[in-house]
Amino acid sequence: MSWNPNAQLGIAVYRQIAQHFEEQILTGKLSPGEHLPAERSLAKSLGVNRSTVTASYEELRASGLVKSVQGSGTKVSEDLWGVSVHPAPSWQEYTSGGIFRPAQPLVRRIREASLHEGVIDFARGELASDLFPVKQLNELIHHLHLVEPLGYSVPKGLEGLREVLAQHVHAQYNMKTTSSEILITSGAQQALHLITSCLLRSGDAVALECPSYAYSLSLFTSAGLRLFPIPMDEYGVIPESIPDLVKRHRIRMVFINPTFQNPTGTTLPVHRRRELLRICESLRLPVVEDDPYGELALDEQVPVAPLAALPEAFGKVVYLGSLSKTIAPGLRIGWVIGPKNVIDRLADAKEQMDFGTSVISQLIAQEFLQSGAWQDNVLSLRRILKQRRNRMLAALEENLKELMTWTIPQGSYHVWCQLSSKVKDTDLLDACIRRGVVVLPGGVYGADRGFIRLTYARALEEEIEEGVVRLRLALESLVL
Repeated sequence: MSWNPNAQLGIAVYRQIAQHFEEQILTGKLSPGEHLPAERSLAKSLGVNRSTVTASYEELRASGLVKSVQGSGTKVSEDLWGVSVHPAPSWQEYTSGGIFRPAQPLVRRIREASLHEGVIDFARGELASDLFPVKQLNELIHHLHLVEPLGYSVPKGLEGLREVLAQHVHAQYNMKTTSSEILITSGAQQALHLITSCLLRSGDAVALECPSYAYSLSLFTSAGLRLFPIPMDEYGVIPESIPDLVKRHRIRMVFINPTFQNPTGTTLPVHRRRELLRICESLRLPVVEDDPYGELALDEQVPVAPLAALPEAFGKVVYLGSLSKTIAPGLRIGWVIGPKNVIDRLADAKEQMDFGTSVISQLIAQEFLQSGAWQDNVLSLRRILKQRRNRMLAALEENLKELMTWTIPQGSYHVWCQLSSKVKDTDLLDACIRRGVVVLPGGVYGADRGFIRLTYARALEEEIEEGVVRLRLALESLVL
């Protein structure tokens, strides 16, 4: 290998070696499942004692980045559950570090491939361009009166928008809140960043659904958090598994997406929601509920009420909402609803971060919600998304029923699929890209091999069948 430790750095050589491989793994230069050099050969190439290499590999194993199997050597872990990585980079590798860790290598590869001309995108969780309410937004902006000052927003967000949101969640879900218990954020992802930065500390353990969208976000590992999976079945998380997780890992917080869960599409039944709240209350464990798709029920008119809307959730749940999935992600309007002291803490940090969300975006969102345009748009979206979902399901039935099984989502943008063969995520992605289609391998969300998420909202409707045919060709190239 071309790299060598530097004895002049004042850092133990075994730790330099461990940091070098950590950087290689986190930036994707070493892929999941790839073998590290044998201890003896690495020691010889670096000119160090074998015990030094052994100590380095032990540190990597302790962090969860690598695993060793008797007779098979040491290889990169294929998931990051329970991984503890350093929140700051080694000085030798500036580009790999900083406070934010690089995005997962597979995520970066998918992002780049989806921009190529002619590629059909079943990966990105956003609406196709023809589904954005451009006409309504143009009309609204044309008549918008900028009566608010165009300086920095107040930390919590415009009072008018927060009052409208309080009315909105009460009308939709019978959720009772006030404007003082709402924080406007630049999308739900900023809300998650504020929570992980303000309410948790580096080294804390948190519990997530397995698989989970939150697992794919580098902001959790950037904050130095350790992620542990809550087991799921076809109905969602199993609340009874949480006490054992707390006992073994000292879990500090639970993150959950109980309605049209991303990526599996499951919706947690009411009796399990109540049991989850009961158990977390007994353990004094706060719950963060992410609800990006709750308004997008495709087979029923009444939206599923969030966990936070249950009477027993009062004071125990921090609720995240967003307009990214029902209007457009470019609007960058999300919100946090929670106890006032939590909202005050997050608002203080947000002011330090960006001096508040764009006043113009907030005014547009306020008008869209209170004018009735939002409700009309959601009704239209449900109808169109149902058509696209059904078109994808029909194409899957015609082309792929012998190569995989899938769930039928009752809402949101996604179909969760299990392949008949457990192919490597990297091999699957390579085969798909070669045939002009991108999908999201389940490993991005912490799932085992052999799962993929297909999004029917991003591709144009006339592309869906062709995209499924391309996926079939990719899978046939791997399993035949």
